[in-house]
This record gives sequence, structure tokens and C-alpha cells, in this order.
Amino acid sequence: MVVFGNVSAANLPYHNRVLEALTSGGCDLMGHSVRVPTSQAFKIRTGRRNSAVPLQVVCVDIPRPELENTVNFLEAASLSASFRSAPRPAKPLKVVIAGAGLAGLSTAKYLADAGHKPLLLEARDVLGGKIAAWKDEDGDWYETGLHIFFGAYPNVQNLFGELGINDRLQWKEHSMIFAMPSKPGEFSRFDFPDVLPAPLNGIWAILRNNEMLTWPEKIKFAIGLLPAMVGGQAYVEAQDGLSVKEWMQKQGVPERVTEEVFIAMSKALNFINPDELSMQCILIALNRFLQEKHGSKMAFLDGNPPERLCMPIVEHIRSLGGEVQLNSRIKKIELNNDGTVKNFLLTNGSTVEGDAYVFAAPVDILKLLLPDPWKEIPYFKKLDKLVGVPVINVHIWFDRKLQNTYDHLLFSRSNLLSVYADMSLTCKEYYDPNRSMLELVFAPAEEWISRSDSDIIDATMKELEKLFPNEIAADQSKAKILKYHVVKTPRSVYKTIPNCEPCRPLQRSPIKGFYLAGDYTKQKYLASMEGAVLSGKFCSQSIVQDYELLAASGPRKLSEVTVSS
Repeated sequence: MVVFGNVSAANLPYHNRVLEALTSGGCDLMGHSVRVPTSQAFKIRTGRRNSAVPLQVVCVDIPRPELENTVNFLEAASLSASFRSAPRPAKPLKVVIAGAGLAGLSTAKYLADAGHKPLLLEARDVLGGKIAAWKDEDGDWYETGLHIFFGAYPNVQNLFGELGINDRLQWKEHSMIFAMPSKPGEFSRFDFPDVLPAPLNGIWAILRNNEMLTWPEKIKFAIGLLPAMVGGQAYVEAQDGLSVKEWMQKQGVPERVTEEVFIAMSKALNFINPDELSMQCILIALNRFLQEKHGSKMAFLDGNPPERLCMPIVEHIRSLGGEVQLNSRIKKIELNNDGTVKNFLLTNGSTVEGDAYVFAAPVDILKLLLPDPWKEIPYFKKLDKLVGVPVINVHIWFDRKLQNTYDHLLFSRSNLLSVYADMSLTCKEYYDPNRSMLELVFAPAEEWISRSDSDIIDATMKELEKLFPNEIAADQSKAKILKYHVVKTPRSVYKTIPNCEPCRPLQRSPIKGFYLAGDYTKQKYLASMEGAVLSGKFCSQSIVQDYELLAASGPRKLSEVTVSS
């Protein structure tokens, strides 16, 4: 989401203009991305914030939940420890990694832990990929997406602990809060009691809520879920061929259950509606949230992601001899005669060579840069079905403190908005005692991604009028906008439609020395920050396992790898 260089896009070849459009910028509920923000600030501006003022905390954050003894956390910790305990390589590999989002940062971090020398190249001048953020002229931050850190993210939670920054997560009460469209300005809560273990705490939360679902609807939904509970992971994976809407109909679940709950959940998980989303995505989320006591507990980062999360990873990489370079955009993957990677050619004309190469940028960029000799290899051919979904992130600063909000994530349940939060309440760095800053995810965004920022703000204000009937009017006759930023991501996380799962590639490609990382690659957490971090660990693990092969001479010929998929 930062501009790339000073060359006019109009003078670039078509391929480069498409690439720039895809990569110039870049939500995550379970969420990663691609794109530069087309950000317009409203005319009225606040005074510049004094950067010397310390962070203030007025909201009451919940103590960090006990995650360390869960099976998933221990499994993730064991994988992390395997890199630190791996035999030190006689000759460390130089691994060139494209993309400094969470997948690329994770790959570089764990390769450095294993004793290798990663060189991480980021096209833009900002870290984070889909969690990138920028500071405007007033000193306020605006982000690629509204990112939530769940208790069910064991690899992310381990990463925070390994970096010594657990205190940077602001945990909120264990609740899920939904707006009530039929009752403007009112909310309905699912409260998970701490005294009960999983899944009883989740069942209790659902049974106690009588505002969104009736008892007959709850019972029919529970009966519909029984096969998933009995069949486990095998059943979950088999549902990839059905959309959420199709699965609900097949299981006899009332349509109102989808309307009341799963439209909001689908948009939060993948920014699309239930008639498009694969049911596997919903079942994976429910499995994590209901089978782990703290799985659905949420935390906000205490400040902007590039500085508060990405920089500690970069500092760790550099402390172990690795390198991170910004403004290093890849123009071409150049090949040897045998079809293996010769180097990465950058847009500045320089080339970068390594012992191994990792492409950790989004799948849409990979497909644009894929060398012609690789395009018919089944492993790469299957990527055609993986396409990023458009997302818009909106930030609005108001001239007053809004009262009808919570120190938490809120599901808006509107036609245009997915989730939102008053970041002046939920985040230490963005705290403001006098004014609210709403950060909102505008989704589905396919019909809006090409619309003007002012059109998007006008539509957002009409939706906010329903959520804050006593405080916000679409014509600004009540709360007034001080300024706003709109960040468009034409290609964010891959669109999790039915039958995508077989198309997700393993991190080790059939090309010797070439690997992939990214939440679209094969791992059990789908398109999310957790998925991105885990993909980086799997990628690093593959490289460590291949050390002897990569250190030896004599790469396989392309004719040998074309039979792999």
C-alpha cells in the first residue's frame, strides 16, 4: 500500500501495470493482501498529535488467557523449537525470500533460528504485506485491515512469546457482539463463561442468546452440526465442495440461521457471502473456536502492526545475521537452462542470487511472475483457481466520542460492512479520550473496489446511521467527519470458494530450490494471519530438511520435475 517508485504506470508495459495495481496496497478476521491505498483525507483536519505524549490506557483489558497447555499451542511450540535445536549447518544457506508479509517474515525468522542466512526482499517501503499501515500528516495511523488475534492462533501466539512481546496484545472479554439490524442501535452478545471448559462454554454462549436464534432454530442447527462433531477432520475436509448456503440446506438448517449468524461470519472470515464461501472454512473456524476454551477470545495489537509486530521480527532476523531490504521489487524470476531459478531480477536492474528461493508474496503476484516453462506443471497450473478477493478498509475520525460502541470487535451485520471497532477505545496507540476513530471492513467489496473514496464514505455513513441512530446521521447533521482514509485491496486473501482446497500447493515446489509461503499454501488455518505464519514455518522446515540437497551441486532438470504435482 505504498507507491512503488516515480515511474508513471502509463509508461510501463501492460504486465508491469497489472503487477503494480495488484501489489500497490493490501483484513483479517481469520485474514492477508495486495495494494497501495487510494487514500483521501477530508478537508477539516485535527491538529498534529504530539508524538511525545505517552500511550494511555483507559479501557480495561482482560489478562492474557492460559494458552500454553493447549495441544495446539504445544504442537506449535515444538515446531518452533525444532529450528533452534537443528544441527548448525556447516555452510549456512543464503535463502532469498520475496515478500515481507507475515509469511515471508515467518520464513526468514525460522530459517535464521536454524542457522541459515535469509535475505528478505520487500517491494514496498513498508513491512507487513496485508497487515501494513501508514502514518498520515497528522501522525495518525491507517491500516490495510482490521486485524484480530485469536486464542486459536497457536503459531502466532508462540511467535509473540518467542519475540518477548506478549504484552503487546490487548485481550478483550470473551464475547462475540452482533448489531441488531431490526433494532437500530442495539446489540446481541454471545458471552463465553470462563468457568466452563470447551466446548461447554461455547454451547452455553449460544444457548443463552435468545435474541438472534429461537430454540427450534438452535436445535435444528445443533442437529445439522452433529455429523461434523462425529466425523471430525475427515468430515470437515469433505465439505469443501459445498457452499455455506448449500450445506445449510442439505442439513435442514433454517435459512434464518444463515441470515442471523453466518452472513456476518462469512464476511468476517473471507469477505464474501455464504452463497460463495466454502463450508469447510466455517467448520474449521467453528472447530477451533468451540474445541479450545480460549479459541474465540480476541485480542487487538496495541499499536500499528509494522512497528509493534513486524519490526521485532526484523530485529530478530538481523541479530542472527539475516537481512531485510525494502523497496526491492521483483521484476522477473530468471531461470537456468535446466529450469531451476538462476536469480531474482529486480525492477532497479540488479539481480539477487541465493542457494534457495522463496516466493512469499500473494498468489496473484506469483501467477503474474511465473516463468513460462513452469506454467504447465500441474503444481503451478492448479493455482489458476486461487484468486484474491477484493477488500476495502475504511477509517473515519469523528469530532466527538461515540457512546454506542464497545471496547471490542463488533459484527455490523449490515449489507455493506463486515466488522468494525472504535480503535480509539480498543488500541493503546490510537487512544483518544475526546474523539472516536472507527475502523471498518467494507465487504463484499467487488462492486465497490472501483468506486470513488467519497462514494464509499457516503455508503458507509448510511450504514453507520443505523448502528448509531442517536449519534450519526448520513448528512453529518450529528457527528461530523474530521477526516477519513480508505484503503483498497483489489486482491486480498484467496477467495475460499468450494473446491479450492485441492488447488492449494505444498510449500516445497517440484522445482529444486524453489519454495512457496503464504496463507494460500497448504496448512490447516486457511486464509489468516495464523495461516501465514504457519506456512512460513512449514516452508522453513522444508528448506532445513532439504539442506543436503541444496548444498550439493547438480540440480534436477526441468524434464524430471514436470511429472510432479
